[in-house]
Amino acid sequence: MTGLRSSQVAAAAGVNLQTLRYYERRGLLAEPDRTLGGHRLYPAETVTVLRVIKAAQRLGFTLDEVADLLETGGHRHGPADTGLRARAQAKLAEVERRIDDLQVIAGTLRAAVDAGCDDLVACAGQPCCPIPFATIAVGAPDADAR
Repeated sequence: MTGLRSSQVAAAAGVNLQTLRYYERRGLLAEPDRTLGGHRLYPAETVTVLRVIKAAQRLGFTLDEVADLLETGGHRHGPADTGLRARAQAKLAEVERRIDDLQVIAGTLRAAVDAGCDDLVACAGQPCCPIPFATIAVGAPDADAR
C-alpha cells in the first residue's frame, strides 16, 4: 500500500490533524485506505483537495458551500448554474454587498470619532449624533412594544 500518512498530509497542506479528521467526517475528503495496523493512507491528491478547501474558505465560501462545489466538480455533467463560475459570481455579489455595508459602517464610525462621541447612550441623545439609531434614544416607538 502506498500513500501519505495523516501527519504528512496535514503538514503538506498546512492544516492540523483535527482539521483533517473533521473534513473527513464532514465528507469533504474521501475516507482513506488503512494499513494493516490501522493507519490512514491518503492519496497524494488529498493535499491538493485540502489546499482547495482552505483557499475557498479564504474567498468566503462556507464549508457547506465548499462541499457542494467539490460534489459539483466531481460530476461535471451537472447544470451550468451549479458550477464554480455561477457560485463565484454569487459569492462576489455577496462580498460586494458586504463591502458596501462596511463602507457605510466605516463612514459612520469616522463621523462618531470626529464628533468626539465618548458615550454611546449620551451621544445617541444628542441631535448631532452620527450614529444612525439616534432616534431610539429620543423617543422613537419601541419595535418590541408592537
